[in-house]
Amino acid sequence: MNLRLWLRDRRLPAATVAVAVAAGLGQLLLWWLGPAPKTPDFVGPPRSGYTLTDARMTEYNAEGLPSFHLQSPHLERREGDESLYLNAPTFQLPANQAGVPDWLGQSLYGWVNKDGTQLKLQGPVEMNRAAFDDTPATRIQTADVTAWPKQNRLETAAPAQMVQGGTRISGIGMRADLNDKHLELLDDVHATFPPRQR
Repeated sequence: MNLRLWLRDRRLPAATVAVAVAAGLGQLLLWWLGPAPKTPDFVGPPRSGYTLTDARMTEYNAEGLPSFHLQSPHLERREGDESLYLNAPTFQLPANQAGVPDWLGQSLYGWVNKDGTQLKLQGPVEMNRAAFDDTPATRIQTADVTAWPKQNRLETAAPAQMVQGGTRISGIGMRADLNDKHLELLDDVHATFPPRQR
């Protein structure tokens, strides 16, 4: 039997084998003649762009008013995403209303995104506002809060408790708009309201 006739009768399998052999030879040449793979210069966890101790920062909104103040004994800015990582932050959310005191708070850890539009307070979170006019002092205790300081909003899925004078309200999951003093508890809500004094 003639080789030419045999290949003619088996064109497709012969072409497939020829292409596979050519691809294999091409890959071998690439490995042999190509440059060695570059090894990374740095091995380990991501480094900080910078680290600050006793850091204080103020973020302003579009109207030029302070949207929040933040203090932390240790702050790191990561190179990869340019966000800020905070240890034991204390914060102040301005009321931006005459005669209304600011909210003061603290948490175990914190994170601020690159634009400063989102703040995550991790671990236990406590917020306090001093008494004003006929409104008694207010304390909110919760955990793992996500806040949008430029909008003065915050929310959490964790249990939350608010104490304002003799009023106690607790529940699981909370949304709050601090501009219009709106607080929403999402589940398992319990409340105690003392009688009003005449």
